[in-house]
Amino acid sequence: EFDVEDGVLFKWSKHMDAEKMVNAYGMIPGDMLNFFFIMLNPYQLSTGKYIGLLDVLDNAKIINDFIHMEKWIFDCPDQAGEYYKTWMKDLWRENKLKKGEFYLGDKLIDLKKITHPVLNVYGEKDNLIPMSSSIPFLEMISSKDKEEACFPVGHAGIVASSRSQKLIAPKIAEWILARSK
Repeated sequence: EFDVEDGVLFKWSKHMDAEKMVNAYGMIPGDMLNFFFIMLNPYQLSTGKYIGLLDVLDNAKIINDFIHMEKWIFDCPDQAGEYYKTWMKDLWRENKLKKGEFYLGDKLIDLKKITHPVLNVYGEKDNLIPMSSSIPFLEMISSKDKEEACFPVGHAGIVASSRSQKLIAPKIAEWILARSK
């Protein structure tokens, strides 16, 4: 089963009143979301990572990758309020996707109806969507062609890191190309 209770977003959803936030802001400010993300691991995400740069100041590539990752992380747009409320309530608090009760608009989403090939990509260090939430997904779908790919990255590292370009994107491309013949 999806173990969303291991995930940080589940814990947030229990302590944050999305309804009040949306009523106060209309949108959920991206800067506020970034603040919440930093508070997941305050020392490492606000100070430690910058101190770590002192050891690699002579490595232009690492510094360049770091700057690009920081730019990507802090370029978080505001989130639509109604979407955010639904996301927090239905997907995190009530785990409706797993239960087969999640609607996207007026369409019920039934994971068992997924029969197309699926590559489930996740990061072993992801503190927002932990492996315990990602791994069970393949058991919940009906596809005969399904594979998982775990990488030594965190949440943002899946799409915005040097590893994403060296390891993850090539794996995804190889997987897609193998099925497009």
